[in-house]
Amino acid sequence: MNLVNEFLISLRGALSKVELDELNTAHGASKEDLNTLRSEYPECPESLICLLENIDGTYWREYKENEIAVCILGADVADGEYPYYLLSTQQMLDSSKEEEDVSYLLEYQDDEEAVDPKINPEGLLPGKYIHFADCMNNGGTSRLFIDFNPSADGVSGQIVRFLHDPDEYKVIADSFDEYLQDIIDGNFIFLNNEEQ
Repeated sequence: MNLVNEFLISLRGALSKVELDELNTAHGASKEDLNTLRSEYPECPESLICLLENIDGTYWREYKENEIAVCILGADVADGEYPYYLLSTQQMLDSSKEEEDVSYLLEYQDDEEAVDPKINPEGLLPGKYIHFADCMNNGGTSRLFIDFNPSADGVSGQIVRFLHDPDEYKVIADSFDEYLQDIIDGNFIFLNNEEQ
């Protein structure tokens, strides 16, 4: 897929030498894991599959005797400068089984921006989203999801960013393709390395 190839070429050009050496030990997901992801999430974007065919996660992911932790994704937090890890296919399958409850935020009438109106007020339901990235703070501060069950204002496949303290769920792109293109267009600002 051309978009993912462009993403990977641009990513490799933006990483520091140490990060690039670490990332070069990674490999793609197994056909079995990818088939399971496709089976459980028939709407899974082909661009995510293609990315996972090349890199099966960068979140404390073991590849033979090497463990890597390289942030390769971003979002809108801190003007785009806050980096995220790509979860492995298996981590996505394991971490997308619980409900992401937004009801506690909707109870606050004075904070209408805590949950984007494009997000279903029932929340992100099991089997209806893929949790694909955690922020550099091990996901404690921010996580990214592909949402297949939006509100009437949203679109299936939209990218949702959760941010903690104060908690907020926001749609940051209408699709995974748009999300990757935004990262490319932003010149991987979250990899603002002074030493290449």
